[in-house]
Amino acid sequence: MAASLTGDRIQPGCDLTGRARSAEGFTMLWKRALSVVLLSVAVGIYLLPSPIDPQPYVFKGPPPLLEGPLAVNTRLQNGRRLFTGQLHGPESFTADQEGNVYTGTVDGKLWRIQQETLTLITHMGQDLQECGSSTDYEPVCGRPHGVRLDSGGQLIVADSYFGLFSVDPQTGHKTLLLDSKTGADGVPFAFLNGLEISSQTGTIYFTDSSSRWGRRHVKLEVIETNALGRLLTFDPVSGHVRVLLDGLYMPNGIALSPDESFLLLAETSIGCILRYWLKGPKAGTKEVIMSNMPGYPDNIRLSDRGTFLVGITTTRFRKLMPPFLDLIGPYPAVKRFLAKVVPLSWYNMLLPRYGLVLELGGEGEVVGSLHDPTGTLTWAVSDVFPHQGRLYLGSTDLPFLPVLEDWS
Repeated sequence: MAASLTGDRIQPGCDLTGRARSAEGFTMLWKRALSVVLLSVAVGIYLLPSPIDPQPYVFKGPPPLLEGPLAVNTRLQNGRRLFTGQLHGPESFTADQEGNVYTGTVDGKLWRIQQETLTLITHMGQDLQECGSSTDYEPVCGRPHGVRLDSGGQLIVADSYFGLFSVDPQTGHKTLLLDSKTGADGVPFAFLNGLEISSQTGTIYFTDSSSRWGRRHVKLEVIETNALGRLLTFDPVSGHVRVLLDGLYMPNGIALSPDESFLLLAETSIGCILRYWLKGPKAGTKEVIMSNMPGYPDNIRLSDRGTFLVGITTTRFRKLMPPFLDLIGPYPAVKRFLAKVVPLSWYNMLLPRYGLVLELGGEGEVVGSLHDPTGTLTWAVSDVFPHQGRLYLGSTDLPFLPVLEDWS
């Protein structure tokens, strides 16, 4: 009986030890399995081809301090929003002698603004209900970027997908001047963007921001930071297209000087502005007149006082951490990894709601700035168009038109 009792007491203890060992073995097996899964995922991501082929890029220095003419202010908040919900991404502007303003939007439409009345002129591509709902439809709906009026009163439009057009602002009739598929020097256009017209010769200057990425993949173009853009001219009389500069980092807005001896050009992805000489002893050469900017420049416009107004699409300020592109710029492997695993829409969370406009002299010196630190009126400014005392402020995606009644 004693032996039996002893055995009965020992047996439960042995059973608990076995269960503990079994649980420990299961835990170790689970950890090994998890490690194998994580390793497999890591290897899979590593082997997954990246959509971009980046090169290292190191910014030449930190962005400037917000002091002097760059000092923070609220001048950009003294305005109002027009056509909320009707104009989605009015990116660039021009005006006729009657005071009508013209712009294009993300749904592929061209508009005329007459005082506070909005009139549709035409669709650059197909007129689909889905146009404007997603960038996936842009290749069929079109996306007008640069918009200018020529000496004959016709709208010249750089559509990011289709090419250069002449559009009758009264009838909406479109004439294709230069097809993106044709391009220049055997290279098709992938992302037509900035536009300017010489009042002296009628020559059309324009930029192709990338030979690889279209506008709907602009974030990949910025992250990749490759020199795949060009500055070009088109002669509307002869139909001849010529490449003035290539190897540019996302060339964007352009503006001619008052005497048309040079033009300024924004290289958006590296926060830089170039001067390209058209006349004089330096004709055909370029030089950097501004770098390490406090943000990434978009369009450049000549003001009525001979200065240049630059819309800043995203600010690049000094903080505890370096700006995002500064941080990842030297590391192509990091860029490849981010392009593989981070959805493009997530990068919007990195964009601050801060409005900024720079006013530059002819040598690239900052003579003034307009700020909206809280995005009260606008942010991500694409164009700054002075007209009849107003400033029309463009954007690539915002669903309204911000205007300043008095910007002086």
